[in-house]
Amino acid sequence: MINKLLTGFLLLGFFTSSCRDKNPVFANFTGFAQGSTYSIVYDNKKNIDPGELRKRVEKILYDFDMSLSLYKDSSIISKINRNEDAVPDSFFTEVFRKSVIISEMTEGAFDITVGPLVNAWGFGPDEHKNFSELKRDSLLRLVGMSKVSLVNGRLVKSDPHICLDVNAIAQGFSVDVICRLFDNLGIKNYLIEIGGEVGAKGKKGANLWRIGIDKPVDNNMSPGQTLQAIIKISDKALATSGSYRKFYIENGIKYSHEIDPKTGYPAKNTLLSATIIADDCTMADGIATACMVLGKDKTIEFLNIHPEFEAYLVYSDDSGNFKTWTSEKLKSELSEPE
Repeated sequence: MINKLLTGFLLLGFFTSSCRDKNPVFANFTGFAQGSTYSIVYDNKKNIDPGELRKRVEKILYDFDMSLSLYKDSSIISKINRNEDAVPDSFFTEVFRKSVIISEMTEGAFDITVGPLVNAWGFGPDEHKNFSELKRDSLLRLVGMSKVSLVNGRLVKSDPHICLDVNAIAQGFSVDVICRLFDNLGIKNYLIEIGGEVGAKGKKGANLWRIGIDKPVDNNMSPGQTLQAIIKISDKALATSGSYRKFYIENGIKYSHEIDPKTGYPAKNTLLSATIIADDCTMADGIATACMVLGKDKTIEFLNIHPEFEAYLVYSDDSGNFKTWTSEKLKSELSEPE
């Protein structure tokens, strides 16, 4: 499983609306994957059996874990991190190439070679913190996308101690992989959600898909219980990253799981959550993570340069009050919780 932060998410109204329709055509099923849950709703005009489709989805997610999960000792990425002889598969190769693109776009705010730092801060699979100031410089020498490359189908490291951590992008990528399955089956209207990351196509009946964004309050562990906003989307993907679920407090200081690849420390700024809407969920997931490292002001600068992304940011002001920033194109699709 990939123990990715469960982000704010709620599918609003699809179960009840199906009951109101005279001829309901939407089917749905849920399950567990990657240390979290998944929910799928789809237009079933083709009469595809939900049970059989669920088996296909879970087989893909199993294969996905065996490629990219740090929580599977026999996964490809775990073997590569241990410098064993492992050949990257198509999942690994695609997520690596997308990671290179996102790292370049964000000037290093997103970096999958941050693995040694993530582990040192206690956010890795063993959840054991062993970070110290004395180790910081040596750990930072292992970080940088320029230190890894794919050559003739193999991952090449400049230092064998380099470890990859794709948790900040893999869940979004898994959404895209399942979306491709539905596209190949000719399903025109669907919503795929895995661990809070969302891919949506078409509509739910006559309406756009409605996604609830959780209020970024510390320990808000139940998605949909306390909403910050509702966003309508279609033919887009959405991912949220935040500092309010995966963190620990030590000596009165809060340490969040988003590690700044440049400083070696958990990111510390006023940005509480970043929701990004993009054409694909891989990109949305990676950019959302980078935003949490960049902070509010640099994120807004980045978004002004990259209008292909829409964003909804929640941050705190000097008095600790919640404030929000919404990209211009998204404002018409945003509403307050009902």
